Amino acid sequence: MRDAELSRYSRHILLNEIGIEGQQRINAARMLVIGAGGLASPAVLYLAAAGVGTLTLVDDDVVDLTNLQRQIMHDSASVGSPKVLSAHNSAARINPLTHLVALQQRADAVLLDAHVPHADVVLDCTDNFTTRHAINTACVRHRVPLVSGAAVQFDGQVSVFDPRQADCPCYACAFPPHHAPDAIACATMGVFAPVVGVIGCMQAAQALMLVGEFGAPLTGTLLMLDGRSMEWSRIRLPRDPACSVCAPP
Repeated sequence: MRDAELSRYSRHILLNEIGIEGQQRINAARMLVIGAGGLASPAVLYLAAAGVGTLTLVDDDVVDLTNLQRQIMHDSASVGSPKVLSAHNSAARINPLTHLVALQQRADAVLLDAHVPHADVVLDCTDNFTTRHAINTACVRHRVPLVSGAAVQFDGQVSVFDPRQADCPCYACAFPPHHAPDAIACATMGVFAPVVGVIGCMQAAQALMLVGEFGAPLTGTLLMLDGRSMEWSRIRLPRDPACSVCAPP
């Protein structure tokens, strides 16, 4: 690690739980972030600032004026631009040492199978139930940890699903694909901006814990935030032995 890197990451290195070795693992990590909106905004900025080696950003959308209330890595000058390019530019300004890959594509099964196997951690920062399940399926298939986040109105949640652990549930265990909830979108239901930021920051923290090998990630645990009272609830998620995605054949 060069002197400039030692200085840049010194406040992580000073933490006994991270140190030089943990920071080097972060610097070598490859993360795949699906979605470049509200959840991804703080997650990508903190991951870049922390020195993640490679961040691959996937989103097919463009920045809209209504996004700016919560999607803090975009600004007024970004309106009309691809979100992944705006995200790339914002993260690059924070840390030019992080290798950034911007893919203006939809996260379909083909893309996921091409990129998930090369990631150490996947962050699901989407707001679409079908896409969430496609991401989960790819992570289970390729045995890559998934950090899942969601936020709508005043409510947020975050969890970690790690298929490398035999007893860990997957996203489909907790939210079966055949029990799809009613579609809820920020455009129709609204969302309290700081809740999105809190959950995105939590996703970044969980991803760094996984690759840095410190702390206690939320593996198999659903952490829920009530943004009206700022109270957290924690639920342990069991593995479904009949899960259509992760159950053994």
